[in-house]
Amino acid sequence: MEEGTQSWWIAILFGVLPLLVWILWSWNELWFLIPLKAHSGSTKLPPGHMGLPFIGEMLSFLWYFNIVRRPDDFITSKRNRYGDGVGMYRTYLFGSPSIIGCSPAFNKYVLQSSDLFQQKWPSTELFGLHALAIVEGKPHTRLRSYLTNAINRPDALKKITTIIQPHIVSSLRSWAEKGRITFENISNMFVSFKPGPILDVMDQYFSGLLRGVRAQPSKIPGTAFYHAFQCRKKLDAIFREELEKRKQSGSMSKDKNDLMEGLMVMRDEEGKLLGDDEVLDNMITLLFGGYESTSTAIMWALYYLGKHHDVVQKIREEILALGKKGDYYITSEDLAQLKYTNKVVEETLRMANISPFFFREVKEDTSYQGYKIPKGWNIILWTRYLHTDAKNFDDPMNFNPERWNEPPKPGTNQVFGAGMRFCPGNTLARLQIAIFIYHLVPGYTWELINPDAKIKYLPHPALEDGLKIAFSTIGDEIL
Repeated sequence: MEEGTQSWWIAILFGVLPLLVWILWSWNELWFLIPLKAHSGSTKLPPGHMGLPFIGEMLSFLWYFNIVRRPDDFITSKRNRYGDGVGMYRTYLFGSPSIIGCSPAFNKYVLQSSDLFQQKWPSTELFGLHALAIVEGKPHTRLRSYLTNAINRPDALKKITTIIQPHIVSSLRSWAEKGRITFENISNMFVSFKPGPILDVMDQYFSGLLRGVRAQPSKIPGTAFYHAFQCRKKLDAIFREELEKRKQSGSMSKDKNDLMEGLMVMRDEEGKLLGDDEVLDNMITLLFGGYESTSTAIMWALYYLGKHHDVVQKIREEILALGKKGDYYITSEDLAQLKYTNKVVEETLRMANISPFFFREVKEDTSYQGYKIPKGWNIILWTRYLHTDAKNFDDPMNFNPERWNEPPKPGTNQVFGAGMRFCPGNTLARLQIAIFIYHLVPGYTWELINPDAKIKYLPHPALEDGLKIAFSTIGDEIL
């Protein structure tokens, strides 16, 4: 009996258990590759592995991003195992079979082929079916054209420059809370909300929304995505109430000539006004974009400048060389003269990598350099890796504004994406960061309390200590 039991356990240990491990390890590969072989006769996918059933490589992803906090090693590990090849790898992430793209050439191919790849992120459940980031074709062209004209024309930039500076100056003088400066600017510009209780509540909801945008979609209570979905519904209620108030007023208010008002009077090719859901979806998406990107970039600007006093001194000298004194508010024309300051903005955006990857979905079966790209799969364009690859930027982890004395290699700077989905708010983001630096550097000094603070990379890169700084006034040269 004992010998029979021992033989049974040996059989399990050396026979059944390895078989189960192999099945688990190969499940996704078999599940997705066999149908491809039957459908098209081709399974020549990019190199890689699709991980475990249902979760794919999410554990590996979280290991590099959350545990060891070396996000670039996620791609490096694939390069070491599968080679550089054409800069793409198969995987299973965020609940879908996917192909990761991490080369300038492949990313360019995807971003400029809207007929083959459609927008996948952000989630329609979080941002709505009618948001600029979601819609395709004529609706996208119409909304993008309006937004571009609203914030990128020279006269629009002049107006924006005038609007935001009093808030920046006031906030710097009474420095109280990181990030709120930009959020208040964007909120006032887009919906004319003033600092107060409603803005405090919106801040919490947008923070909750941010935590869910790169989470695996799941409406199970307690998950980041579920919480983000609840925050979206509460934001929708706030904006809907404001929308109804404006509709009842019956005319455009002169003191609320903002983006919401512009969307309310916008018409399509047939002369029809946008529907309420179209207005609301775009308001939430655009306000979220400003909240996430610009406020985070300003945080990183403070951090990098706090560690590079030589850069601060060069900025200060450049600003003082303008010869502007007293309470001078800089103009958009003046900003164009601040060549070094604008290089600092570019380097901050490159180093921060606020949006580390973009998502697309494959519309139809296609191929790239002999590799099959199946319909329905996700494309994850790992733009972060473009900005941290030594082949694209010399000594990439060193903060060096001087590298922008020369333009980057084609396709290697994709901070705001590329192609038809190139972020229309890129000019606005750069403008706000430059204006912030202009008012910050000549009149203030700051020291990082924890210069070696750890970085957390999800849902976006941020300092674990929230950027604790000792902040003080040094004079009123520019203020």
